[in-house]
Amino acid sequence: MMKPNWNWSAAIVCLFTLGIQFATLAGTAQGGEGSSATSSATKPNIVYILADDLGWTDTGAYGSQYYETPNIDRLTASGMKFTAYHNCQNCQPTRAALMTGQYAPRTGIYTVGGIDRFDWKSRPLRPVDNVVGLPLDRATIADQLKLAGYSTAMFGKWHLGNGAQRHPSKRGFDEAIVSDGKHFDFETQPKVDVPEGAYLADFLTDRAEDFIRRHQDQPFFLYLPHFGVHSPYQAKKEWIEKFKAKPGVGGHNNPTYAAMIYSVDESVGRIMRLLDELKLSDNTIVIFSSDNGGVGGYVREGIKQAGDTTDNAPLRSGKGSLYEGGTRDPFVVRWPGVTKAGSVCDVPAIHVDFFPTVLEISGAPKPNQVLDGVSLVPLFKDPRASLGREAIYQHFPGYLGAGNDQWRTTPVGTIIAGDWKLMEFFEDGRLELYNLRDDVGETKNLAISEPSKAKELYDKMLHWRKEVGAKMPTPNKP
Repeated sequence: MMKPNWNWSAAIVCLFTLGIQFATLAGTAQGGEGSSATSSATKPNIVYILADDLGWTDTGAYGSQYYETPNIDRLTASGMKFTAYHNCQNCQPTRAALMTGQYAPRTGIYTVGGIDRFDWKSRPLRPVDNVVGLPLDRATIADQLKLAGYSTAMFGKWHLGNGAQRHPSKRGFDEAIVSDGKHFDFETQPKVDVPEGAYLADFLTDRAEDFIRRHQDQPFFLYLPHFGVHSPYQAKKEWIEKFKAKPGVGGHNNPTYAAMIYSVDESVGRIMRLLDELKLSDNTIVIFSSDNGGVGGYVREGIKQAGDTTDNAPLRSGKGSLYEGGTRDPFVVRWPGVTKAGSVCDVPAIHVDFFPTVLEISGAPKPNQVLDGVSLVPLFKDPRASLGREAIYQHFPGYLGAGNDQWRTTPVGTIIAGDWKLMEFFEDGRLELYNLRDDVGETKNLAISEPSKAKELYDKMLHWRKEVGAKMPTPNKP
């Protein structure tokens, strides 16, 4: 009887290959939809630093010649600068969009607080009621990152509800300390020890550094939403004196506000230096942005006689407005090996893009909810790439006042498609059309001279409102 002619080398290779395939299938099953093929050790860390009320031109990298932001400028020089990134007109709806990946009509969070914060009863429309806490049935980006093996932390301004179930520690963050409202003598939730005389931006950065050190050996997501540079305008004395000795340039001339920006910039520098020290920079994505436009531009609009804190020029108006000064923000991304140092992207982007972008970066699974944005990763790789969508949108069915029957905005909707922006003001149906490439200051309304373009964008905006279930303000009937 002849013995079988076994090829032991081939058998071993076959078994080894089957083992790899089995392990791969098991890993995919465990990770679920959207999971990354890379191991947790190679997943990039993600650091998102968000300033509060910092205007589009309030850093050196975006044109200020008075404010000093050497660390943000260095981050910008080593990464990609977006010139047409948008958020909402004020802070709460922006934060809801970042955390859920959904436009305001889906969450019901359009503004800050209830509709009676401003005297809408003197106006022809009744605003849509505003939701003040992030809906509990929505997954946050932190929820999804935890499923992908990330440690998650948030230190700073949450503004999406601090009750027992809405605190960020219950919304996907392993560690969370909330504080806003004051820059000195501040309180935290939960209560923790705060050094006497501490400045909030420094305290939050201390916590962020501690988190990074403790989690340097595993993938982490750090969300650092500063309360700076929001009012009350309070800063460290040494930085106020520094800017008092410096002449202002244009509408950038407030030394206390400049000192607050300088402290936020210090925070960015500390985080970057720590990443370098721990040799984490090459595997960490750092994003810096602001939640809405700067507090300025109102004098030019005739809303205030004097007293702008900053100036968003060449953009029109400021925080609380749906003109570009209220919604266009700095957005900087450094992703070593992906974003090209010193690159610039002019493609319009918006807050709801953050969620799908992070999903692609991390390999985290998609939640069981609609995501309105698209991943910006193609732009990180090539700033001229196409995102495959027609437009970005805003819907604000309410009022934001400025005192004495003055309004930063009345109910309005917007669409930006390429170079074009259309606004519909709901009180009288007025349309305003601007070519942002030629007229970023929105000085020339082209709605009458370009009727076909106005109709094209208006039809798209109507279709979008129907798709997302956007509620409209109703007639005010006392």
